[in-house]
Amino acid sequence: MQSSIFLGLLIIAVGAFCQSSSYVPINKIKKWSWESYWLIQGVFAWLVFPLLGALLAVPSGHSLFEIYAQYPKESLLTMVFGVLWGIGGLTFGLSMRYLGVALGQSIALGTCAGLGAILGPLFTGQADTLTAAVWVGVVVTLVGIAIIGIAGGMKSASLPEEEKKKAVKDFNFGKGMIIALLCGFMSACFNIGLNFGAPLRWAETREIFATLPATFLVTIGGFITNAVYCLYQNSKNKTFSDYRQGSLWGNNIVFCALAGLLWYSQFFGLSLGKGFLTDFPVLITFSWCILMALNVTFSNVWGIILKEWKGCSGKTIAVLVGGLAVLIFSTFLPQLMA
Repeated sequence: MQSSIFLGLLIIAVGAFCQSSSYVPINKIKKWSWESYWLIQGVFAWLVFPLLGALLAVPSGHSLFEIYAQYPKESLLTMVFGVLWGIGGLTFGLSMRYLGVALGQSIALGTCAGLGAILGPLFTGQADTLTAAVWVGVVVTLVGIAIIGIAGGMKSASLPEEEKKKAVKDFNFGKGMIIALLCGFMSACFNIGLNFGAPLRWAETREIFATLPATFLVTIGGFITNAVYCLYQNSKNKTFSDYRQGSLWGNNIVFCALAGLLWYSQFFGLSLGKGFLTDFPVLITFSWCILMALNVTFSNVWGIILKEWKGCSGKTIAVLVGGLAVLIFSTFLPQLMA
């Protein structure tokens, strides 16, 4: 039994690592505006790969449309919460604009991790799954993210005054807090959508693929939100010409597809990982918080590798490492208490 826990958490961790690496191929995209490459990578991240993943859950002789038609209300709610999740993604950048990267990410991702784990069961009438172990795990995860935020604040404080102004030139604590909390709640809607989509499965589907049809509906909703915004930005900024640059498509489509695949890996890994945790209901309920904690962990590990923390004091690095250790510990804590 312990080996299945380890394997399930390892798969979720691999997915989180892939997600934290998804910006690497984006840096290879040439001469396209943000809205253009974001839309094209979104086609892969939110449509193509989620569809291919969902098809793995379909038994022979059946179709995705069949299960969606069988549960129209659940399917619609799953997609609606996907639309709301898409809004969370779009407001993520604004939270960092007004609060800075450290504080903005900590508030937004902490809210997303905590609310996602708690509101999913509450919205779907499964509050009994929120055991004391789950609540403690959520709190410890938030503590870990807060410690990393403190490290980020210490890093920022060590910068010269001119660099601080460059980093957070539009600092507005009140506005930033409202946006960050809204971003966190909206981003948590992904897991709420997955909870509403729980019935969207066949009895004969392997457990590791069971949540993928619901995941596809959530990402469709998110794609709608992002596509509307990106096309609006294309029109506003007159960047539709990006799509007519034929010489760039070969390079850009490859890196958009790779970025999309790496991004989707977090939710593909979440489904596969949960398939190994079916005998551990506490970890199933806490799995969203685990994914978010690992996303934050690996994002900061990448920051260390890319020397974003270069020049910081030993005390700052110690606080950062302490926060990462708390996040890693939080992924095992609920099961230790169960």
